[in-house]
Amino acid sequence: MANKGPSYGMSREVQSRIEKKYDEELEQRLVQWISMQCGDDVGTPEQGRLGFQQWLKNGLVLSKLMNSLYPKGSQSVKIPDPPPSMVFKQMEQVAQFLKAAEDYGVVKTDMFQTVDLYEGKDMAAVQRTIVALGSIAVTKNDGQYKGDPSWFMKKAQEHKRDFSEEKLKEGKNIIGLQMGSNQGATQSGMTGYGRPRQIC
Repeated sequence: MANKGPSYGMSREVQSRIEKKYDEELEQRLVQWISMQCGDDVGTPEQGRLGFQQWLKNGLVLSKLMNSLYPKGSQSVKIPDPPPSMVFKQMEQVAQFLKAAEDYGVVKTDMFQTVDLYEGKDMAAVQRTIVALGSIAVTKNDGQYKGDPSWFMKKAQEHKRDFSEEKLKEGKNIIGLQMGSNQGATQSGMTGYGRPRQIC
C-alpha cells in the first residue's frame, strides 16, 4: 500500500466533507453495543475517529460482532487464531465481515469499502454499516441481540393484507382522486385561448 501525502485543493475539500459526517456520539453508542454484544475480550478503543479505526482495522472485532449475532456453534466468519498481522490478511478479514453482513441482510448501499476502514478514508460509512447491522439484528428479534433495542431503528416489515373478492369488486366502482374527478373545476368562464401574449 502506497503512502499518500497530504491532499490539496478539491481532494482536501472532499476529504474534509467526508470527515465532517463522522459522529462521535454515535461512535460511543456503537462501542458500547459492540462491547455488550461481544463481551469484554474485544476491549474498548481510544476515543475519537483514529482510535475507532485502529480498533476495527484488522477485522477481528467486526468478525466477533458478526459471529455474536448467530447462535453458538454457527459462525458466519472464520476468526484466525493468531490475529492477522499482514496487511492483505487484515483486509481479507474485513472483506469476510462485509460478505457475512450482506448475507445477514445489510444492503449494499449501507456497506463500506474495505479501504474506507483500513485507510480511514470514510469512517462515517463504517458507522453506517454497523448501524444497519444493529437495525437488522433488532428487527430480527431472534434473541441474539444484546443491548438496548432503542439504540437502533427497527426496519419496516411486510404488512400483508388479504381482501375478499367482494371488497375488491367494490373498489373498482370508486374513482380514485389520482384519476381526477367527474365534478368540481370546469373551464367555464375561461377566455383568451389562442390570443397572442401581450408584451409591453
